[in-house]
Amino acid sequence: MKLSNFVVICLSVFYLSGCANNKVKSEFSLFEVDAHQPELQDLNDFPQTSSPYLSNLNIRSQYLSVQDKYDKKYFEPWTYAKPPVDKIFILWPYSSYTYDKSFGENLRPLSAEWFTSMKDKGNYEAYGSLNKKAISLRYLNLRNFPTKKPVFKNPNIAGEGFPFDYVQNSGIHANEPLFISHLSADGKWAYIFTAYATGWVEKNGLSFINNNMAKHWKKERHIEIVDEYYAIKDLKGNFVFNSRVGMRLPLIALEHEFYIALAITSDSNNTARYTRVKIPKTVAQEGKLLFNDKNLKHITNLMLTSHYGWGGLFAERDCSSMLRDLYAPFGIWLPRNSSQQAKIGKVISLKDLRPEEKKERILTEGIPFETLLYKKGHILLYLGEYNGKISVLHNIWGVKTIKNGVEGRKIIGRAVISSLDFGKERNDYNPKKGILATLDSMNIITQDMD
Repeated sequence: MKLSNFVVICLSVFYLSGCANNKVKSEFSLFEVDAHQPELQDLNDFPQTSSPYLSNLNIRSQYLSVQDKYDKKYFEPWTYAKPPVDKIFILWPYSSYTYDKSFGENLRPLSAEWFTSMKDKGNYEAYGSLNKKAISLRYLNLRNFPTKKPVFKNPNIAGEGFPFDYVQNSGIHANEPLFISHLSADGKWAYIFTAYATGWVEKNGLSFINNNMAKHWKKERHIEIVDEYYAIKDLKGNFVFNSRVGMRLPLIALEHEFYIALAITSDSNNTARYTRVKIPKTVAQEGKLLFNDKNLKHITNLMLTSHYGWGGLFAERDCSSMLRDLYAPFGIWLPRNSSQQAKIGKVISLKDLRPEEKKERILTEGIPFETLLYKKGHILLYLGEYNGKISVLHNIWGVKTIKNGVEGRKIIGRAVISSLDFGKERNDYNPKKGILATLDSMNIITQDMD
């Protein structure tokens, strides 16, 4: 990763949780979560499975050029000898989230002393003092402060409060390459760099690795995980971690119905050690997936089971992390946050176009399953035309509403397939904040523009 690109990510990292909701100026908010309310019309009109949309797919029988670059991106943290950015660029949370505008888990204002304690605990004078390669031992929450405690903005504003914990930066899959800058003052937290984000993780969730282990791990042929929450166990039947789409492991042997792969666990001293694990061939695939209908049907339908999880909260996904994980088994690299994802590949502007002009451009120039649609704080996958309407896959917290001048949300809280006019039939639908009205761009991620 170029330093300039990493700086951009650091400066924009408060969008790293992907589906950042735009702020509203109302003093009160309206959240509709009544289970007895009828579903939005799109959820009935658009099948919530990928099969009906796959006829739009441009099936690829050979690997794409963009798939050749995945490994270099994935293993980038193990190429660092020191942190890739100056300390000033990692201190952004202390200016973005301040005591006069932040609330704690009890929805009471946080004090200036709380933020001071976080900065002291962060031990930032030790930045770049450890500089070690590491690997995650399980799914980890990547935090902007060294704490499990949340930071909310005004919970009385629609799109703020739960679940938008601004300390939650991202989720890290098990056995993912990491680089450690330094430890917190109490030694409980490690400040790390992944290939796509940076922040704090609990130290007991990672293990240091040496150069030889990293070299060996990188050179082996890998299997891509293609199933969710399968309990991966060692050869003695001991649980190691759960599978997640987006994970990969080195392959060391084949059995009739199983892969024998390497995992990294640790001993009581936090020292990394190899562990052989046995994984059914239904849970993983050797090498990167071809971009075809069978593979896309399987992975897309798995993503449709995702609940909304801001920044990976509760080990769920938001809009950008869902797309990142969707493309990972295919070896197509996406950054972590929606604004950076919107810059990948061939970018086509939709700004200053009328709604019908946006639709026409998407239908004319978009490539189903290869094109992302971006509005500030949200990103969607274009699936093509269905019954005369544009269809999209996205993980969304809620449809924006307005009633008596008060903005609110019709809570969705999961991955769905919808139109760009999602929720339009509602009397309280906010057309100025609808998806179509606020689309800024589209980008074809398979058309490498580097």
